[in-house]
Amino acid sequence: MIISIMLNGKKVVDDISPDMTLFNFLRNHGCYSVKCGCETTNCGLCTVFLDDKPVLSCAILAARVDGHKVETMEGLQEEAEEFGRFIADQGAEQCGFCNPGMIMNAIALFRENAHPTGEEIKQYLAGNLCRCSGYEGQLRGIHAFIEYRENGGAACRK
Repeated sequence: MIISIMLNGKKVVDDISPDMTLFNFLRNHGCYSVKCGCETTNCGLCTVFLDDKPVLSCAILAARVDGHKVETMEGLQEEAEEFGRFIADQGAEQCGFCNPGMIMNAIALFRENAHPTGEEIKQYLAGNLCRCSGYEGQLRGIHAFIEYRENGGAACRK
């Protein structure tokens, strides 16, 4: 089965098996930021943007994205790096395994709601599993990033 998608701004055409997941398709095309920790849609590690909306790539067949736009962290390097520094500054990158999914969902949150409350942040990121940090560092990083943006990019260190 031949599919064609816009992957990180480039057209990709491939012959796939009908049961291939989007996760496997992306990994086959060098998108190694996309990880799979559960294969049951419970961890958020495989989050990508499908037509600018966050989706779990382990739960979507690649055939379903034919003709659509898919973005991974590889395609959002500048945006991801800017926010990722705030996560690292708060010590929330201990093992780093969950960071790509967490960053993708945080970017989606910021695009949808530039000024989320603490409760809205927690609700939006509820589907992200992190086994080593307890989420406090990520939450501090998100709040610091929001403060940074609200201050026009001036560094805010607590």
